[in-house]
Amino acid sequence: MSINVPKEYEVPLYLFHQGNNAQAYKFFGSHATNIGGQDGIVFRVWAPRAVDVCVVGDFNHWNREMNYMNKISDGGIWELFIPGLKQFDNYKYSIRTTGGQIKLKADPYGYHMETRPNTASKIYDINCYKWTDEKWMKAKETKDVYRSPMNIYEFHLNSWFKKQDEDELFSYMELAEKLIPYVKSMGYTHIEMMPVAEFPFDGSWGYQQIGYYAPTSRFGTPADFMQFIDYCHNHDVGVILDWVPAHFPKDAAGLYEFDGECCYEYTDPNKREHYNWGTRVFDWGKPEVQSFLISNANYWITEYHIDGLRVDAVASMLYLDYDRQDGAWTPNKYGSNENLEAVEFLQKLNATLFERHKGLLMIAEESTAWPMVTKPTDIGGLGFNFKWNMGWMNDMLSYMSMNPEYRQYNHDKLTFSFYYAFSENFILPISHDEVVYGKCSMLDKMSGPRDKRFDSLRTFLSYMTAHPGKKLTFMGQEFAQYKEWNYKTGLDWDILQFEEHKRYSEFVKALNNFYKENSPLWEIDYDWTGFSWISNDDYKNSIIVFRRKDSKGNELVAVCNFLPQEQEVYSFGVPYYADYKEVFSTDAKEFGGSGLANRTFTAKCEGMHGLDYSITMKIPAMSAIFLKPENIRNPEDDKPKAKKTASKKTTTAKAEKKPAAKKTAEKKATTEKPAAKKTAEKKATAEKPAAKKTAEKKATAEKPAAKKTAEKKATAEKP
Repeated sequence: MSINVPKEYEVPLYLFHQGNNAQAYKFFGSHATNIGGQDGIVFRVWAPRAVDVCVVGDFNHWNREMNYMNKISDGGIWELFIPGLKQFDNYKYSIRTTGGQIKLKADPYGYHMETRPNTASKIYDINCYKWTDEKWMKAKETKDVYRSPMNIYEFHLNSWFKKQDEDELFSYMELAEKLIPYVKSMGYTHIEMMPVAEFPFDGSWGYQQIGYYAPTSRFGTPADFMQFIDYCHNHDVGVILDWVPAHFPKDAAGLYEFDGECCYEYTDPNKREHYNWGTRVFDWGKPEVQSFLISNANYWITEYHIDGLRVDAVASMLYLDYDRQDGAWTPNKYGSNENLEAVEFLQKLNATLFERHKGLLMIAEESTAWPMVTKPTDIGGLGFNFKWNMGWMNDMLSYMSMNPEYRQYNHDKLTFSFYYAFSENFILPISHDEVVYGKCSMLDKMSGPRDKRFDSLRTFLSYMTAHPGKKLTFMGQEFAQYKEWNYKTGLDWDILQFEEHKRYSEFVKALNNFYKENSPLWEIDYDWTGFSWISNDDYKNSIIVFRRKDSKGNELVAVCNFLPQEQEVYSFGVPYYADYKEVFSTDAKEFGGSGLANRTFTAKCEGMHGLDYSITMKIPAMSAIFLKPENIRNPEDDKPKAKKTASKKTTTAKAEKKPAAKKTAEKKATTEKPAAKKTAEKKATAEKPAAKKTAEKKATAEKPAAKKTAEKKATAEKP
């Protein structure tokens, strides 16, 4: 017999079962309410194959016989109101499976959870926090994120900074008060947090979650996390959150076989496992799972004012054969390896979120050549607005780690990314995955002796800054940490006492601020009008030169030398006849370079590289230089003015009677004796304009012989 759904539940449940409920968290989970004059909590959960479901917790001594839930729909929705419960009370759902097992599960929609190793959900009112970031939120609605600077500092909450007792963690606000002033001083525009949704195992770094709606309680309450984000916004720092819709762990309290059978995961054994990760894969084709995940993304953006989501492991979602051997995956209906359900889910996710949130950042960590990741869904794209450029990252780390003498044979690793740079809206990432234990720190990825690696690192980061695309760097790389990242320990802040690390930190700060202050480096990141090559084929010297431009015609010329040899005399084409001022150099003394900086080069009228002009300069070894054209002018303006002879001036005066005749007369006057000269000068000074004209006429009327004598003398007096 079918169950009559309460009238007020019809719309949210209909949308939920259609995969279109983007606010399912307002219906499911635990919510304070008043029924029949009694204050209490109403619980709702989706468990379609459960025989029965009970609410258990501290309030009933975890006795499942006391609070049975009522099944309110044929779709497997269970509900119960319990009066008298209060904030922070612990609870779980006790679910009896068709096989007779009893499973204790945390609330999939729970707002708060116990701190690991405990896994109970907690009753919590997320509407208790009063936000103060109205200015930031209002400005975000009209901000053009594509034509704005974006330099992201990725960090891990557990290990960015440790207390002396490493087992004791900072609170959200203790972290904010240390982290955000530092991020601001270093010139970053955004932070990106590795996942914060509750996870029991520290070693997963947050990527194996059991509390999708609960910010980890390691650092405080949901309100504390809201205050953290509020603090960021009030200091003009954007917040991006790592979000994990690809898979979930097999923890007993989590989503794994939630009602005793495959509920949130695929039932198909060829789809449901990530064998190498030991996790289950979401069933993106199931409408209720779509509502769960889309609501979750919307929840973080709406309720926590998150500015963007970096969507983890998108490639693993898109391919049915991702990390699977032959025979362990089933082709789609067209016989190919694309997961059509994942594609449709991602398109629905992005379309829903962009319809609701202006100025949103949706960033795909997608490591393959899947087309149109950042193109709109209505033309077949996935609908993200940014994508990590993993191809650039892999090419450049390979290039920088090789012996410089082999770079001439691998020049394409340096230049290839420019040719597809505008096919997507890319972010250039140097993320946690590149510096985790076993992969070396960025400093140790550089080739050559240790003391020369700082030169390479400065050159690499400057090249990255000049390259089209937004930027991301993982914590610790801004001061060239020696060791790889380890989630168990804090960053090696002590190494800043060493001069080379201190100088490198100052370099990163200066470069980041230089990036923000120069719109050619970020305003046109996503089409060819903001970039053009000058020289990309000097593979023997491993040098590239290119231009970055903004919409107002401002531009910079980037010159990058990837060999540890200086070029004493190096010429390349430039677009204007101008003075090219060196406005930033990795070789500056204060950064640890040789001090060859702050120079200016004037263009020559000798075309090169298809341009009308060129400059010649000395390029320091292993360096990157930014040049800014100033005083753009016509080459004719710099040519010296020819001096005219007295005879030409006299002829001109005779023909046109212009002021030049006065100079002729004065020159003639200098041939007279000193006494006569003084008299003539006094007389000329005293005479009125009419007398002046008379004198000029008299001068032109003198005999030819006198004229020739004056000309000869004037000629003899030339320098």
